[in-house]
Amino acid sequence: METMAHSSLTHFFSNMALNAIINIFLLSSSLFYVSTAITNTVNPRPFKKIYAFGDSFTDTGNTKSGTGPSGFGHVSNSPYGSTYFHQPTNRYSDGRLVIDFVAQALSLPFLPPYLHNKNDTSHGVNFAVGGSTAINHSFFVKNNLSLDVTPQSIQTQLIWFNQFLERQGCNEANHSGPECLAALDDALFWVGEIGVNDYAYTIGSSVSSDTIRKLAMYSFTGFLEALLKRGAKYIVVQGLPTSGCLTLAMYLASENDRDDLGCVKSANNQTYTHNVALQGKLQDLRRQFPQAVIVYADYWNAYHMIMKNQNKYGFKEAFKACCGSSEPPYNFSVFATCGTPSTSVCPNPSQYINWDGVHLTEAMYKLLSNMFINGTFTQPPFSYLLSRKRRQG
Repeated sequence: METMAHSSLTHFFSNMALNAIINIFLLSSSLFYVSTAITNTVNPRPFKKIYAFGDSFTDTGNTKSGTGPSGFGHVSNSPYGSTYFHQPTNRYSDGRLVIDFVAQALSLPFLPPYLHNKNDTSHGVNFAVGGSTAINHSFFVKNNLSLDVTPQSIQTQLIWFNQFLERQGCNEANHSGPECLAALDDALFWVGEIGVNDYAYTIGSSVSSDTIRKLAMYSFTGFLEALLKRGAKYIVVQGLPTSGCLTLAMYLASENDRDDLGCVKSANNQTYTHNVALQGKLQDLRRQFPQAVIVYADYWNAYHMIMKNQNKYGFKEAFKACCGSSEPPYNFSVFATCGTPSTSVCPNPSQYINWDGVHLTEAMYKLLSNMFINGTFTQPPFSYLLSRKRRQG
């Protein structure tokens, strides 16, 4: 399956396409509450702060600080941010992301990006970076795959987190001291999806999907272990989405490579296999750290459910990008990136799942966040995490 997944996409990628792809990446009545705000879902406030990690699906502004390649600069331009913020905020969407809705649901302010040092961090920090990988950057350099690759990995974000704690007076020497208790005891750790970029960066190379998955699991598991050893007690880990349903994947893949949703079968098989391995690692960590609550947010199946029932959720365009070129059938071209003069934006982003071809609309993120917080797409349920937090004070 993975050999097919690797070979079926390889010849569709030119160098220009590779530059574009670096940005990538049951049904119950309660899910229909998404038409209303979820900002007051959880009361009273169970957590005092959130620490977030991940890639562009979670990044709230770290990219602006020059961390990524020059090709990421378009996110600072209109129409990014137009739906909610009415101006670009360096989020890869027309509005809020899953992490923004999570913060609102927990009655907390939006998380400031770590690299914007002047922001108030009393309610948490976002360490996520657009284009970030699970595998260390040196691997891509070694394999001559570092052109337009974000140099920051999840391990970089861990370094930033440790530096942040040290500035709060919480270091390894006094990990049980009052400074560490203040920084960690009432914190939710939200780890957004990360790993899609690892696969994307290596498409067209001799590096196999199996190698990427094994290396990504090793690095990511080490990251989670480090958080738990530092004192993290409440962690939510998002799996990978159905990346084969993203506009870019549809645009580049063979029309013969399709699944029951009409998405790219090989790409969805790849992320599904990754998520199975990830869930096994999380179960190992639960046994190793029984004092912690580790929740898996099932991004893949939540996205899959929406695709199967898109009309019920108010979506009219499953694959076409809201912001992009006028090139049919997907309103997408690797030569015309959203936020550049040659692109246009749809009049109603809430009817679209895909925002710019590689990221999602606020409407989609809102729905997904509700499925995680109030629905059935977390294991154990998010409500269990909240109840454990309230019992422990």
